[in-house]
Amino acid sequence: MKRFTLRNTVEAFPTAADVKALKPLSVIGGLYAMTLDMFVSMVKPPFQGREYLLQCWFVARVSMVPALTLSIPLVVLTSFTFNTLLGEFGAADFSGTGAALGAVNQIGPFVTVLVVAGAGASAMCADLGSRTIREEVDAMRVLGLDPIHSLVVPRVLATTTVAVLLSAVVTLTGLVGAFLFSVYFQHVTPGSFVASMTLLTGLGDVLVSLVKATLFGFVAGLIACYQGLRVQKGAAGVGNAVNETVVIAFLLLFVVNAIVTAVGFEVTK
Repeated sequence: MKRFTLRNTVEAFPTAADVKALKPLSVIGGLYAMTLDMFVSMVKPPFQGREYLLQCWFVARVSMVPALTLSIPLVVLTSFTFNTLLGEFGAADFSGTGAALGAVNQIGPFVTVLVVAGAGASAMCADLGSRTIREEVDAMRVLGLDPIHSLVVPRVLATTTVAVLLSAVVTLTGLVGAFLFSVYFQHVTPGSFVASMTLLTGLGDVLVSLVKATLFGFVAGLIACYQGLRVQKGAAGVGNAVNETVVIAFLLLFVVNAIVTAVGFEVTK
């Protein structure tokens, strides 16, 4: 029979290194569980319409101007590079092709979600984190209110809605900026620019762009709510949660973008 000593008993408990190594798995498991709870709560009445509208306005207010100001130089830079290359081959009339391809497929949805995740989702995480450390979320549970239904569902739907709408606005703004730059600074014919925009970009690419924006907004809002509800260690924990929200959201968004781009290319080719 094996003898149990104090040393064996102590070694049976997980060490600090073991707990730290398992933290990513606990985050993934907690995020997965909250996602399932959110989908269940989405179909439960009543819908928090007022909170949803307030969160839509909040995310749009903090994301609109940065997204628009960031989209124009990125699309213009893409158009400038593409137009320079086309000019070497004497095909400057196809300059609208590169602007439409870059703005619709990548720059529009990606710039939108970077701003939504960096500005809107981080502010949302800070708000929920402040409520958590003030024990407002625990008070809601004591009163019989579900925080997932009351707080998470309207916020995730708000980020998703704003991301889709803002992606369309950002894409149009970027295309207008690329048109003005190409016509007035690189002396491209306006009619040729507009006619070549649909050469490689069609309805399928627009639908894939909208799907990207939807998934991007959903993921950003979900991560912000999850990080905000699991804040610990007071005010310092809120700051750490906001930083983790931005980092995790950006990493997941790059993964989602790669997957959706690959699948969309196979579907629309």
